[in-house]
Amino acid sequence: MTSSPKNALDDLKIDRSAPERKAPWLLILVVALVLIGAAFAVWKLKRPGAVEVRTITVTETSGGGGTVLNASGYVTARRQATVSSKVTGKVTEVFIEEGKSVKEGQVLARIDDSNVQTNLRLAAAQLESAKATLSETRVRLEQAERELKRISGLAADKIASASDLDRAEAEFKSLKARLEQQGSEVTVAERQVALWQQQVEDTVIRAPFSGVVVTKNAQPGEMISPISAGGGFTRTGIGTVVDMSSLEIEVDVNESYINRVEPGRAVVATLDSYPDWKIPAKVIAIVPTADRQKATVKVRIGFDQLDSRILPDMGVKVAFRGGDDLPATRAAITIPKGAVRKLDGRDVVMIVRSGRVERRAVSLGATRGDEVTIVAGLSGGERIVVEGPAGLSEGERVTEKSAK
Repeated sequence: MTSSPKNALDDLKIDRSAPERKAPWLLILVVALVLIGAAFAVWKLKRPGAVEVRTITVTETSGGGGTVLNASGYVTARRQATVSSKVTGKVTEVFIEEGKSVKEGQVLARIDDSNVQTNLRLAAAQLESAKATLSETRVRLEQAERELKRISGLAADKIASASDLDRAEAEFKSLKARLEQQGSEVTVAERQVALWQQQVEDTVIRAPFSGVVVTKNAQPGEMISPISAGGGFTRTGIGTVVDMSSLEIEVDVNESYINRVEPGRAVVATLDSYPDWKIPAKVIAIVPTADRQKATVKVRIGFDQLDSRILPDMGVKVAFRGGDDLPATRAAITIPKGAVRKLDGRDVVMIVRSGRVERRAVSLGATRGDEVTIVAGLSGGERIVVEGPAGLSEGERVTEKSAK
């Protein structure tokens, strides 16, 4: 059976009434967005995170306008003594503690004086015996003097013989000489008593001047001696007393700049413990000798007014003030030594800016303790890394944490 020609032609027509298929571009867009998101997530996971570092803000110490020289040193006491005894003995009592104030002559400790007291009692008994003998001789001398007068009268009347008179005179002179001798013995006995009394006093250790106890070196039961015992267990001092009214500053000034310092010159001192406290002071004296090894000259600086916050051996920075005839120095920058790194043979520090680190070459100056002075390369207000990983590289992202 064959189809008609009309049906065959109808099969070749395009049916315009059928629904039109949607273009695939929307699907392609969705797939592309999914792939981009996945790639970003993978990149986010594989990208290294920011490294945590500790930073500080660089500050400048006052150094401009009128400052002719900056130096550093320590607070020292002109009157400081390690108090010991004059004799060797065992400590029985100690009355001091660190931080306690003492007055001149105050008892700080006592040493065992039992042997000395025994000798003192013996000397006192000998003195009493000498005095008793002296009193007896004095009575006998008075009797001999009366006897001599009586015999002299009888001899003048021709009643007593010349031999009786000579015997009476001899007795009187003998007792008089014995009295003088025994008087000397009494004096010797008194001196002996005084000697032992002084030795008793030497077992009492007193403060040589008013001050504050900074160290306590001995305890009851220990032996103490005014001289070293050659590495044994004998102490050489009870404790150390410092006269807080004698505190001053000692600094070593490079001999190349000592011409900028003179007695009486004004100084601004800053204690390391109180960096915001500017303490007025002045130069007391320049010690007239130089240290050959360090090429420095020692300068003594006195505080205009003492304060209880100033303690011996504190670190201090000083700025010598001057007139217009002397050149002023630039402000000093001091940072921890741990912030300085060695890269490619140069001293560098890492500066933090906008969350990333930059490498900055610096020139180092004097070093004191854990701090170093920066001569060039830094300015005030910059933040530098003081603690961080050893492999920290320039441009690396970091998160800051302020150093203590």
